[in-house]
Amino acid sequence: MTLVERTDFVSVPVTDLERSTRFYGETLGLDQVGEGGWPEFQLGENVSLYLIDPTNIGQTFTAPHSSHIALRVPSVQDARAELEGRGVEFEGEILDTGVCHMAFFHDPDGNALMLHRRYAP
Repeated sequence: MTLVERTDFVSVPVTDLERSTRFYGETLGLDQVGEGGWPEFQLGENVSLYLIDPTNIGQTFTAPHSSHIALRVPSVQDARAELEGRGVEFEGEILDTGVCHMAFFHDPDGNALMLHRRYAP
């Protein structure tokens, strides 16, 4: 019997909720579905990205996520060009693995993100 039905959200630690809310909402263009002290952004049909300031729960910000959250886009090249126009800096060129395209970048707190599109079955 499977106990886990699905992933509901991914928590991302941030140091400035206002700045990060603008980045994820305005710069990345994600739909915000939760506000206040716990901003939440929809990522497709069944997963959301949840911004958390660790100090709000009595903890400290120790480090950003270093494993990339893959954000699926229709075209990595087009999405990258649009985000670069909004001031997002990418690491290196678009990576073609033979299965997918990936472009790596970080949010204002250094959390690892990537644009991603699988093109092979």
